[in-house]
Amino acid sequence: MEATMQISLLQMLEHATLTVKIVLVILAAMSLGSWTIIFYKLIQLNMAKRDIAASMESFQAADSLAAGLRVLELQSKSTLFGIGKRGVDEYRRLRHNAASGKQKSHVAMDNLRRVLRQGVSEELNRLSASLSFLATCANAAPFIGLFGTVWGIMHSFHSIGMAKTAALAAVAPGISEALVATAIGLAVAIPATVAFNFFRGMMAGLESELVSFAGAFLNHVEREGVSTGQSVSSEDMF
Repeated sequence: MEATMQISLLQMLEHATLTVKIVLVILAAMSLGSWTIIFYKLIQLNMAKRDIAASMESFQAADSLAAGLRVLELQSKSTLFGIGKRGVDEYRRLRHNAASGKQKSHVAMDNLRRVLRQGVSEELNRLSASLSFLATCANAAPFIGLFGTVWGIMHSFHSIGMAKTAALAAVAPGISEALVATAIGLAVAIPATVAFNFFRGMMAGLESELVSFAGAFLNHVEREGVSTGQSVSSEDMF
């Protein structure tokens, strides 16, 4: 029976109109692209989650900022390395300016906040790349499939009018071919929607970890006294 259904589905696709076939090709390409992104993001975000957790633990266990930065330097592929490197470069400039008296303490810390915030934003943008495609598939695929269905039904009724018959045997095949487009559109949209929402949840967790790292970095800076006389809370940084 399953083989019969497969043959019937293939026969319906063969007799579909050119417009419906183009719609099905578009949906097939969207499905292939979305599943590729889903598997890639599963690997990428899970690896990032493990890397952030390990790097964060090592950084917080370090006795000083320099020791923590050496840990990140050894883990150059870590998700935190880019943020840490930005912070290090700004930290060095702040120390130089603070030593020469060229910059006030609150201005220095504001600069460091902005640099760390920019680093967190860029890392989040990198990790969330391609998720917009999943959102597009989730929103657009059902409507693309519906367009194919409507077009197929219009063609079926036109054929019925030309044949001057309204028998079910004449109507059913064309409508069945058209409804395949809607079914495939839903088959593309449902996994994309589930995956997009799942990855958004993962991104929220990663964002929290990155912000925590930026706060820990700033805490190290405050304790080691890149500037004096101005207490700054890491909670105000974002």
